[in-house]
Amino acid sequence: MIELILQILCLAAVIVGIASLLPGMYVESYGTSIIVAIVYGLINVTLGVVLKLLGLPFIIITLGVFLIVINTFLLWITDQLIEDFEIDDIGTTFIAALLITLADSILTWIF
Repeated sequence: MIELILQILCLAAVIVGIASLLPGMYVESYGTSIIVAIVYGLINVTLGVVLKLLGLPFIIITLGVFLIVINTFLLWITDQLIEDFEIDDIGTTFIAALLITLADSILTWIF
């Protein structure tokens, strides 16, 4: 349970960091970033699993690169659900998803 809380807090910190780096991504507050981390995690665990199973042939053909497309879509859904979290365009969403995926992989490896 503690590991899950730490992972959510670290992901929230990553989201704040990415929002400060990317000009088209805005997070209203640290509380919002925690909510974004929780919602993104829940969407990734539910819808993400289904999309990864359906997209498995594309994931295999592209050697995993298609996972970034799926994560971009999941981040876009998170953006649409949370008012205080805004991403301006699909390019920024793609870059943010790439960075979040990289950070999440590192966090999963650590925890």
